[in-house]
This record gives sequence, C-alpha cells and structure tokens, in this order.
Amino acid sequence: MSRASAIVLAGRRDGALDPLAAAHGVADKCLVPVLGTPCIEHVLAALAAAPEIGQIVVSINDPAILAGLPMAERLMGEGRLIAIRAAANLADSVIEAAGRAPFPLLVTTADNVLITPESIAALIAGAGDADAAAAFARKADILAAHPEGQRRFYEFADDGYSNCNTYWIARSDVLRVAEIFREGGQFAKQPRRVIGAFGLINTLMFRWGWLSLEAAMRRVSRRMGLTLVPVVLADGSYAIDVDNARTHACASEIMARRRQAASAAGQ
Repeated sequence: MSRASAIVLAGRRDGALDPLAAAHGVADKCLVPVLGTPCIEHVLAALAAAPEIGQIVVSINDPAILAGLPMAERLMGEGRLIAIRAAANLADSVIEAAGRAPFPLLVTTADNVLITPESIAALIAGAGDADAAAAFARKADILAAHPEGQRRFYEFADDGYSNCNTYWIARSDVLRVAEIFREGGQFAKQPRRVIGAFGLINTLMFRWGWLSLEAAMRRVSRRMGLTLVPVVLADGSYAIDVDNARTHACASEIMARRRQAASAAGQ
C-alpha cells in the first residue's frame, strides 16, 4: 500500500485572532503552546512519525507563521511539507489542499495535539476499503481520559460519541464529502444545512437517537452514494483537542501523563 498524504487544517474560521491565541500572546491558535511546544508542532511530529504518512500539506492563513518551528522546518527541508493559504471555509481549504498532494488523504486539525502514530494507523486500518472514514471515541472512554475533556456528545442509540478530528478520504471523487463541513461543521447553528446534507428523515432520526452510529453512517452512505464508515478508537483522549482554556488544560494534563508513562517504561 502506498503512503497516504496528510492535510493539517490550521486556518481561522473568520480571520479573527482566536481568544486562546490572544491569551497566550501568539499570532495564531496553532502556535499556542502545550507543554512548551506549539500545537501544530505536536501534530506534525505525530504525522512525521507515522509510517503510513508521506506528503503533508498545511492549510493556514499565513504560511510565514511556520518559520522557525523546528519540526515544520525539518519537514520542509526534506521536501515533505508544503504550506498553503487557507480558503474562506473548511470545505474549500480541504479541496484546495487536496490538489497539492496525492491520494489517499488523512485530514486533521492543527489543534488535535493528542493525535499519535497509533491513532493514525488505527484510523487507516479501520477505514479498510471504504471511500471515507471518520474517527470517533465513546463517551465513557473520553470521560475516562479526562472528565472535563468533552461536554457535548452525539447521542446515538448505541452510545454517546465525539469525533476525533481525524478523517480519511480514499480518492479525489470522494472529496464531495467535504461539502458537509462547508461552514465549519457548525450543524447545531445551521439546521437547514443539516437537512440538506443528510435528508430530513435521517436528520430527525439522528436528533431523536433512533440510530446507532454505524446505522447512521450507512444511511448517510446511501444518500451520498459513497461508503462512509466510523472508526471507533479505544483511547478517548483522541477526541480532546485544544479549543479553549479548559481543553488546553485537559490536553496538557493528558500529554504530561503520557510523557511520564513513556519515561517510566523506558527505565
């Protein structure tokens, strides 16, 4: 199997400085430090260490922001990373970045600091021959990783879930799945877009919790004429990214525990 490319979404939704970036005195949210290292450097390090990943494309408001970041500069020097300007919305950013790297694609975000080579491998393996896949974690596993890590969950018939901001797109003709997230995936604020993407009956069944996660994905697959699968990761920490001061503290604590465990195992 040939290596996949990775897209790292690091753009701003509205072009304004993120409050967390302002609080930490940095020019962009992707530069917010977690245990002393910028968010995006954690993500790039995980991608660089994953044997399944080759080319990396960073979609960012200002590519110059990456100057001076050791991992970013190393990968650029190796010819493995390119940075392009983000489009006005998430969907177009994915589509434009996809034009700069060969398929298949793994898509993630610059604030997904707890991503690891193991989670990348698990998503790719779980995707199998599907057209597209999305990583999820169960509510109990997320709360076990940190009780404050998530406060909202998608409630399905079988369990509560949260997504892990990591996605798989097998081929260029599957890129239309990105249209679901055109305005940033803020479905709760845009009910008409939810109905347009999933259909009225599917939307009502999601809202009322009548479907399991897998059944929901099967219905969406039929509507879109694609095979979309959920990949449920056992480690709930993968569903915790750095959105605000609360989740920044959660991610920092989990990362510190990981380092401590790795250090103890190496002794």
